[in-house]
Amino acid sequence: MPMLLIKGSYHLVNSRADGDTIPFKPDKKEEWDLVPGPHKVEQNTSGKAKLRLEAIDTLETHYARNGNPEVHQPWLHGRAARDELTKWLGFTSVDRLPDETVTAATPTTCPGWILTRSAGRDKRCIALAGKGTPPGTSGTFIHVDEALLSTTFNHHILKEGLAYPTYYTSLFPDLREELTAAVRQARAADKGLWKDDDTLDGATVTGIDSLQDDAVILPKLFRRLVDYLYLGDPDNADLTGFPAFLDQAADQFWIISAGHSTTGLDAIVEVIDSKVRMTHPPEDLVFVEN
Repeated sequence: MPMLLIKGSYHLVNSRADGDTIPFKPDKKEEWDLVPGPHKVEQNTSGKAKLRLEAIDTLETHYARNGNPEVHQPWLHGRAARDELTKWLGFTSVDRLPDETVTAATPTTCPGWILTRSAGRDKRCIALAGKGTPPGTSGTFIHVDEALLSTTFNHHILKEGLAYPTYYTSLFPDLREELTAAVRQARAADKGLWKDDDTLDGATVTGIDSLQDDAVILPKLFRRLVDYLYLGDPDNADLTGFPAFLDQAADQFWIISAGHSTTGLDAIVEVIDSKVRMTHPPEDLVFVEN
């Protein structure tokens, strides 16, 4: 799979970096212009931009949409993923405010490199995150195979069981299969979030607090539940309309095991009274980019 290699540095101060999002600054900011696709990477005057790490989704440490109050998923695994990213990149200490804003970091920045093929609709660069010696010349496209993928943080965090796989059609099948192997290894060992995961067994949702304090579920499902609950009384969940809400959201995705595409997460989400569960594991789904 060809991807653009960009050499630069990771930055934390004044950000709210979590387990799958972190600012990155290329050594040559004009290399952002080489990122393919219809969306340009949004950057500041120095060239710093936000990364969204490819193929992974860690528990939300701060989520808000449509002017609703900010919420989070259970802190344990979300903060573990956040801390794993900063440690893996080489930051030895990080000071944060209660809202997760970083006020200081040691060292101030860490060198590294990314591999990317696009920016999302939100203008964040979608990337594999690397450290150490770059695997090629910055500003050029290189072939990414399973061996190179296994050196990235994206692979590492799935192997540690601290992120859910969340695939999109832009990721080649051979790389997806390598990541899935890491996911299944972590799940079999009950590593990280997998020992508490409720995505397939079902999470009891009585209101926003139950989502924040108890339910360890795929973040995409969490976000849909939060958006739905804030349409009504967020403290007293009535889930009878949730399947229709998912249908209207019209997420498009492939079910790998079934070999076909579908629209609407209601096709793979069951609601029984106050319990919500997915009928397919996250690694069996490939979403279509918006």
